[in-house]
Amino acid sequence: MKTKSLIAIATLALCAQGVMAQPKARLKAQAEAEKKSETSLSERAKAQYTAQMPAPTDVVWKRDIYRTLDMTKEKNAALYYPVEPLGDRVNLFTLIIRLVADGKVPAYEYRSDGNELFTEDNKYKVTDMLDKFYIYYEEKDGKLTIADSDIPSGEVLSYFIKESSFYDQRTATYTTRVTAICPVLHRSGDFGSEVTKYPMFWLNYDEVSPYLGMTPLMTSSYNNVSNMSIDDYFVRSLYEGDIYKTANLQNKLLAQYCPNDTAMKAEQQRIEKELVTFENKLWGIEEPDTTTAVAAEKKAEKKGVSRRPAARTTTKAKADKQETKTEKKTTSVRTSRQKPASKPAANNSQTLSVRRQRR
Repeated sequence: MKTKSLIAIATLALCAQGVMAQPKARLKAQAEAEKKSETSLSERAKAQYTAQMPAPTDVVWKRDIYRTLDMTKEKNAALYYPVEPLGDRVNLFTLIIRLVADGKVPAYEYRSDGNELFTEDNKYKVTDMLDKFYIYYEEKDGKLTIADSDIPSGEVLSYFIKESSFYDQRTATYTTRVTAICPVLHRSGDFGSEVTKYPMFWLNYDEVSPYLGMTPLMTSSYNNVSNMSIDDYFVRSLYEGDIYKTANLQNKLLAQYCPNDTAMKAEQQRIEKELVTFENKLWGIEEPDTTTAVAAEKKAEKKGVSRRPAARTTTKAKADKQETKTEKKTTSVRTSRQKPASKPAANNSQTLSVRRQRR
């Protein structure tokens, strides 16, 4: 009897323990869900605050371009200033590092080949990234805190961005949009040695754009009103960037196949012209044809005939002809001046004859 009582009591205790455990698990799951909702925006909020539409996957033409944004250039200064937060104004890197530290936006490792890879395996652990670039932080209750003075926003003097230009045949639109951003640290050695650039991490623009859409930006020194967001700035392509790479089969940088700076500049201009020419052809805009005149001039040079030297020859002939006329005129003047010298002889003969007649 006692054994049955003990079994019953043990059974009741286990049931009570199970009943107590269920609310705890439920509360834990609820707390995790609330924490997740605090650190990320809803799909509705993402669609509300971003100005950039997601890129379609089934396009008939696409070109990927990688650019370097130099923060010392006037057009890019809006992303760099203020270096330290000023009221509700922050620069791009301060906003990015706060989003990454809070877990709102994932940072993806910058690979050795320089390409972005937005996969779960390539995600950075935030503390590892901060330790790698010597950014001081404090961790309390699983939350990271970085003081404004410890954010090296003044050293982020450039960014790498990836642009995708594509033609969507369904909507008959040509679009250029930013798809990835990478901040680049510029640091010198302890003894003032040459500055070294350290690409930090890639960000998927679609993941960070809703937060950029909520951050105001002042783009003019004349008009100090923050009348657009950082997302608007990128969507409208108000930045200025030099091409350092295009998506190619060999994954080569421009610096790897351009022998010098002059060749690289010419290659950058050629790529830019290709993009403009493709867009103009889509809308039937004809560019001025300068190749015909150049070809005609080269053909004339091969035959030994040149238009410009001919013009100079004609001018020279006219000058020589004018000079000949001048010489003839001078000669005639001299001749006419020399004729009177023979007259006194005639006068002398006449004088003698008169004298003889008088005698």
